[in-house]
Amino acid sequence: MTMTNSIHILIVEDDIASRSLLVSHFEKEGYRVSETDQADDLCDRVRDEQIDLVLLDISLPGRDGLTLTRELRAHSRVGIILVTSKGDEIDRIVGLELGADDYVTKPFNPRELLVRAKNLLWRVHSGAQSTATGKNSQRSGWRFEGWTLDPQKRQLTGAQGHRERLPEGEFKLLRTLMTHPGQVMSRDQLMDAIHDREWTPNDRTVDVLIGRLRRKLGDNPSNPQLILTAHGAGYMFAGDVSR
Repeated sequence: MTMTNSIHILIVEDDIASRSLLVSHFEKEGYRVSETDQADDLCDRVRDEQIDLVLLDISLPGRDGLTLTRELRAHSRVGIILVTSKGDEIDRIVGLELGADDYVTKPFNPRELLVRAKNLLWRVHSGAQSTATGKNSQRSGWRFEGWTLDPQKRQLTGAQGHRERLPEGEFKLLRTLMTHPGQVMSRDQLMDAIHDREWTPNDRTVDVLIGRLRRKLGDNPSNPQLILTAHGAGYMFAGDVSR
């Protein structure tokens, strides 16, 4: 990704001042930017206008940002950054559970927002390029307990053939755990592995992603067999892994 003007960003924000500020920041960096104060047709716009990244206000009237995040993620792998207020901690966690890639808190630091957006766009485009490049090449994946993880597509395949492409954070977390089987990984180590930004000690992103992975793997959280909790220490992958 060398030309920012080939990237299309959609800003969904009902507050005109906030929306104008976001548009200004990204247009100054050379991105192609669209904006809207409502999102009734968001999924259609993302598909029809080939949107690469959505900055989505979590507190939209009507169909709020959480509902829209769930709908978007069900139909698209577009990058999603939630724009939240300081008091929206629970909503931020729920947003990550529903498939958002990141969040930024108002009032936001413009440079931090741009860095997060660039990192996310790079990951989205790198993943797409890897998938396209790898279609005609031999790929090695991880195999564990009837599951296969394709690192080129970030695709998880079950024993019955069910396939699901993991979001970047889930993939990085599962990959980190699988490449250290039988080893307790601290939350600090896991956060360093999955994040491209600073984080705070009370950041619950790892726990949220662990919960999502367990559900996808059918790993009962009350009695997990694959991803074990080491209370007070972190998490450990207990499956047998092969390449």
